[in-house]
Amino acid sequence: MNPKNKLGEDQHVSKTVTLPRLNRLSPSLESTALKIMEESGELAQAIGKLRGLSGERQRLEEEEAMQMVARELVDVAQTAVTMMFVLEEQYGIDLEAILKEHITKLRDKGYCD
Repeated sequence: MNPKNKLGEDQHVSKTVTLPRLNRLSPSLESTALKIMEESGELAQAIGKLRGLSGERQRLEEEEAMQMVARELVDVAQTAVTMMFVLEEQYGIDLEAILKEHITKLRDKGYCD
């Protein structure tokens, strides 16, 4: 998807990302939350390398930095999905219901159709 494309009001775009349940791990709610924070920090660091922010000494070219940002973003997403599995398996949370509520909330706020 080209971010420079302008969408008309009647067009709808969505992205589906499927990430696996990881094996050989015994994540807890706390360890997964800490991992999300770690991965989010790495995402921020990748953005800093692009913009030369926060004392980042290594400044990358845009294409290389955007690849790094994308990789770190997927790490954040994978860790968030891992936390979803923890919530389902260890706490009995119905994530499908939570996701439906989330989409309804977004629609109610006018963020999507």
